[in-house]
Amino acid sequence: MPASTRAIELAHAAARAASDLKAQEVIALDVSEQLVLTDVFLIASGTNERQVGGIVDAVEEALHHLGAKPVRREGKAQGRWVLIDFGDVVVHVQHAEDRVYYALERLWKDCPVIELPPEERGELADA
Repeated sequence: MPASTRAIELAHAAARAASDLKAQEVIALDVSEQLVLTDVFLIASGTNERQVGGIVDAVEEALHHLGAKPVRREGKAQGRWVLIDFGDVVVHVQHAEDRVYYALERLWKDCPVIELPPEERGELADA
């Protein structure tokens, strides 16, 4: 069964919030067929620890306005890879260097990509 409508709505809101803070290469993956705990992984990059923290704050605020509260948050103190679990959506905000190293897109390459409009894909998305 594909990702729920609610999960896709939250993913779009998170992507928009991340892009508004100049996140790079924002993508959404439908992991619902592979995982029972969540429907969507949203992955975004920041160029430094401060930007990663700002993106995380913006995503949390945007999803809070939609009634979504984080179930779990990990990695914010280090600012390199922050995971925010909203239940239906898990948001990964990574420092650009860590994103290349861990290559989550490659690990989850069999999962369908959820199409995001250009304004939600972040900087460098068209590069």
